[in-house]
Amino acid sequence: MPLDATTYHVPVLLEESVSLMNITPDGIYCDLTFGGGGHSRHILSKLGDNGRLYSFDQDRDTLKNAPQDERFNYVESNFRFLRGALRLRGVEQVDAILADLGVSSHHFDAVERGFSFRGEAPLDMRMNQRGGRTAADIVNNYSAEELGRIFKEYGELDTTWKIASCIVRSREQQPILTTAQLVEAVKPCTPKRDESKFLTKLFQALRIEVNGEMEALKMALEQALKVLRPGGRLVVISYHSLEDRLVKNFMRSGNFEGKIKQDFFGRTETPFEVVTRKAIAPSAQEIERNPRSRSAKMRAAIKL
Repeated sequence: MPLDATTYHVPVLLEESVSLMNITPDGIYCDLTFGGGGHSRHILSKLGDNGRLYSFDQDRDTLKNAPQDERFNYVESNFRFLRGALRLRGVEQVDAILADLGVSSHHFDAVERGFSFRGEAPLDMRMNQRGGRTAADIVNNYSAEELGRIFKEYGELDTTWKIASCIVRSREQQPILTTAQLVEAVKPCTPKRDESKFLTKLFQALRIEVNGEMEALKMALEQALKVLRPGGRLVVISYHSLEDRLVKNFMRSGNFEGKIKQDFFGRTETPFEVVTRKAIAPSAQEIERNPRSRSAKMRAAIKL
């Protein structure tokens, strides 16, 4: 029995995001982060018999949420392989692409996956559990300098050298293999007043490194530009400043530095028309219903 979106993951900015996709009944669409299927089901509700939806997810757990619908195509893949996966299915261009970059509620609530510091579980954090390094591999094998870098870049934490030193000292005594052991290892440098916020950022940094999330996002955005037809829409919901900065710069300029190029005559050259001059945030009512939506920012652009 498929889980519905409310038990697996509450879709964020549901109406707003699907509306920005400007769906037509016979169009071809992509949901790059299927998860609980909330956004995908809403997209399907707008399609006619000839419309098609390709929904990506690398986590095999999400397959149980797939709707039984001939218009729906489940793609078990990281969205970094967007263009190749579509070509394998005979698709060269699509009309709109949606990506909700948030980690699903299921991953945080499934304690055994190791995404949350609440409870004890193996220090895993892999979205794709069929291979690759785990958070334990990183915590136990990265140098203090490497750990400090990811905590600064991906967690935006202060005094990262202290955090890295705490981890190195702890792992010298015994390997850090569980979420509880990691929490204990960093206890000497955990602020008492903001413990939850600190640990959230720490675990976020490790999750991003484990899953190569920044590189995957860059690859997906570059490929989205190639597979969108002229006039096609790109809609992205991000949850922290690193993601939002990449998305904002790419939509503004077609590159990740945000540098707008000019032609010989001084005219700006950009592959997109930005639809959202300012990022769209959830309403107070949505945040009250779904507190995990509070940090969401949505941006949209039209391919020129």
